[in-house]
Amino acid sequence: MKVAAIQHDIIWEDPLANFVHLAPMIGEAAAAGARLAVLTEMYSTGFSMAAERIAEPMNGPSTDFLIEQAAIRDIWVCGSLPERGPGDARPSNCLVLAGPDGTVHRYRKIHPFSYAGEHEHYAAGDKHVTVMVEGVRLSLFVCYDLRFADEFWAVARDTDCYVVVANWPSPRREHWRALARARAIENQAYVVCVNRVGSGDGLDYTGDSAVIDPMGGVAELEGAEEGLLIADVDPAVVADTRARFPFLVDRRT
Repeated sequence: MKVAAIQHDIIWEDPLANFVHLAPMIGEAAAAGARLAVLTEMYSTGFSMAAERIAEPMNGPSTDFLIEQAAIRDIWVCGSLPERGPGDARPSNCLVLAGPDGTVHRYRKIHPFSYAGEHEHYAAGDKHVTVMVEGVRLSLFVCYDLRFADEFWAVARDTDCYVVVANWPSPRREHWRALARARAIENQAYVVCVNRVGSGDGLDYTGDSAVIDPMGGVAELEGAEEGLLIADVDPAVVADTRARFPFLVDRRT
C-alpha cells in the first residue's frame, strides 16, 4: 500500500483556512497513487490549549473534512483534532481515520503532553486502536505517545505499521527522529510519522516526517518545508523480517 505523509504548516485556530490549504495536498497524494494520506496532529487548529473554544463535537467540521476528502479522493485520510464526545467532561486529542466508504475510526491520545499542560485541557484516552486498511494492520498514535515504548509493544504482534501524527517542536527534533526509528526497529514494523512545519503559539517546527521500515531504513522529508512523501508499506516485508529475526517471541510483555 502506498502511503502519503503530508508535511504541512497549520494556520493557527482557523479550521476553514486549513481545509482550503490541505485539500489540494490530499488531491496530490491521491494522484500519486497513495491509498492513505496522513495529516498532522491538531491538523486544523495547531496545538492549542484553548480547548473550550476550539473543541468540536463528534462529526464536527474537522471530521467532516476528512470524511469528505476520503470520499472525493477515494482514499483513506487521517489527522488528529480536538473533539468532545457526548457526555464528555473534557474534549480529547482524537486521531480520526476516515475511509472512502464513509467508515470512521477514532483513537484518543493516551498520553496528553503534561509538559505543556495538555492534560489540564484534554482528557486521556484509554484504548489502543488497530485498523485493517487494504490488507495493512495500522495502529494509531499521537505525538507524545511516541515516548512510551510499552504502548507500541502492547500491539506489536497485531501491527504492520504504526501511524504517528505530531506537533513536535524543533528543540527536540532529534528525540522525534530517534524515537520513531527505535519504535520501528524494536517492533519490526513500519512507522509513518508525520510532523508539522512552520510556527504556532511561539514554537517552531521542523517537520522531519518519515516512513521507516521494519529494519530501520528511513525515507524522510528533508528541510522544514511543506512537502509530500510517498512510500510503500508492505505487510509481507514485516512478516519476512519477523521470520528472519524472531526477536518478538523473546519479549516478555
